[in-house]
Amino acid sequence: QGQLLESGGGLVQPGGSLKLSCAASGSIFDIYAMGWYRQAPGKQRELVARFRSGSDTYLSASVKGRFTIAGDIVKRTVNLQMNSLKPEDTAVYLCNAARIGGSLWGQGTQVTVSS
Repeated sequence: QGQLLESGGGLVQPGGSLKLSCAASGSIFDIYAMGWYRQAPGKQRELVARFRSGSDTYLSASVKGRFTIAGDIVKRTVNLQMNSLKPEDTAVYLCNAARIGGSLWGQGTQVTVSS
């Protein structure tokens, strides 16, 4: 068994920046992609960004140009750099690891963008 450990959430003013980090621990060695989802109150969970390799990344249209995802599948880590944050980015951000044997989820970290 393994788990995903997230860090980096918090409260930030509009226009500010935060960096989220996620690392896998334990006996999970079949990860082929890692990414971040978010869920705001009353809304569906949505994919924000996904990393497979340096040349294979995905960013949702709502964050493209403001967020950057980087990671290392071998090291089982993924980071999300969030710049120019907006109040509508407020949500619980969840790390996800796509595995051959099924997805693994972190517990989530709260990001609040407010003045």
